Amino acid sequence: MPITLQQVRANCAQARLRMAQARAEKWAFGAFNLDDEPTLEAVARAAKAKNAPVLVEVSQGEVDSIGLANVRDMVDNVKDEMGVEIYINLDHSPSVEAAKRGIDAGYEFIHIDVSQANHNATDEEIIAATREVVEYARFTGALVESEPHYFGGSSNLHTEAIDYEFIKKTFSTPEGAKEFRDATGIDTFAAAIGNLHGKYPVPKKLDLKLLEEIRAAIDCNISLHGGSGTPGHYFENAVKIGVTKININSDMRIAYREALEKALKANPHEYSVAKLVEEYVVPAVQKVVEEKITMFNSTDKAVVSR
Repeated sequence: MPITLQQVRANCAQARLRMAQARAEKWAFGAFNLDDEPTLEAVARAAKAKNAPVLVEVSQGEVDSIGLANVRDMVDNVKDEMGVEIYINLDHSPSVEAAKRGIDAGYEFIHIDVSQANHNATDEEIIAATREVVEYARFTGALVESEPHYFGGSSNLHTEAIDYEFIKKTFSTPEGAKEFRDATGIDTFAAAIGNLHGKYPVPKKLDLKLLEEIRAAIDCNISLHGGSGTPGHYFENAVKIGVTKININSDMRIAYREALEKALKANPHEYSVAKLVEEYVVPAVQKVVEEKITMFNSTDKAVVSR
């Protein structure tokens, strides 16, 4: 059942308030990708167990597979049934039109990223598209996130080493972050400081000094994409510096697949795969989410409306 505009605006107002609290209290929302219903169950169970607020997010692939409205209904159902604090983020929305559809569907967080669809998008094109989404989002109060550049990698298990000399060319700068924030009016700046989509053979390294400089240069929220495969101490320090949203996807997907493969091997005569997913996969993904919640210092930070 669709939620009302009044409910959407109340959810967005609470999300906005909670992001401000996270920054003031030095904790961050985990933003966990939603691939299917078992993934949502795992995230909700982890949020319940840790008494933590969380975001679940879908990118265009999940939107095409599940549907914007279905995701909204699934999340609202689990919120009511489990009594957890969950918001929805539309991640890496590739166009203004797609971002607007997410706002219309009542999502509290919208990430507009036209550079995902067009890696050669100009600064002017990115700024214009982001500003249009920011203006449109005022209708519901949704928080808008963006960045002035293409963010590399992919949500997968990579076998190649990380070329830090190459990705340093796309690192955020304090000056660039401020210029982009001032030009667009975004609520959240997606910083690039060594974070990278996907999981690699070696741990990622974050430039925390650069993060401190970016934090000092802008007054909006800061997010970190590509959190999988990052040692926990980086997150702990990033949260202290003022990051309030950290995206996790690949770590969950790897846990999902490995648990499913183990379950199929151990149960060759079980043809109810859904049963195996419930028994093996959901707990494995839940464990990953709980570990991240601890790193993000969001345990016992939930506020649930009754």
